[in-house]
Amino acid sequence: ARWGEDGRPVLLFPTAGGDAEEVERFRMVEALAPLVRAGRIQLFSCDSVPGQCWVSDAFPASHCSWVQNRFDEFLHQELAPYIRHHSAGRGLNGNGIVTAGASLGAFYALSAVCRHPETFGHGICLSGKFDLEEFLDGERMSLDFYYSSPLHFLPDLEDAQHLKLLRSRFIHLVTGRGAWERPQYAAQVAGVLGERGVPHRVDDWGPRWDHDWISWRRVLPHYLEQLSR
Repeated sequence: ARWGEDGRPVLLFPTAGGDAEEVERFRMVEALAPLVRAGRIQLFSCDSVPGQCWVSDAFPASHCSWVQNRFDEFLHQELAPYIRHHSAGRGLNGNGIVTAGASLGAFYALSAVCRHPETFGHGICLSGKFDLEEFLDGERMSLDFYYSSPLHFLPDLEDAQHLKLLRSRFIHLVTGRGAWERPQYAAQVAGVLGERGVPHRVDDWGPRWDHDWISWRRVLPHYLEQLSR
């Protein structure tokens, strides 16, 4: 799904089992409408295919990991070229596509930048769930899982060019301390990013901010307003 014609492209991921129009149904597109109408950003979204797999309990972890890694290929090889085509260079200027998402969508936003910093330049990760190892349910970690998870592959990353480019990108880790929030998840990712010299910042919005769309609709426009100046 796509909203807007001009401005910096933002790939906005849904939550765990969501589809491409979830962000519209939960009024996130409405919250971002002033920036879209002003031509400062244009929004893209896609189905959470691996999330639907992980939460279904219908498939073994090895298959879900395989789907997760194929999803990354789709993002890099199909969706990113589509976004660049419709952006026609507008709003990019070498900065890369912005990724954003909440809950499991924050995992996608983080992973896209960490795996493909030549394509994705800035991640906004809201109330993220970043360690999917509990979904393995005792099953051995596959290479598909390993390479899909920044918490696992980043500590071992030795590609100097990849690291150099990643260190020119930025990750925003945004959390609250209200209901269902887990600020320790952001701290865990920040530790790994810091060890590898990847620019990032943890923003804690405090106990009034719950793990909920009401919070995310208030928070995301704040960051995209800054990025699209």
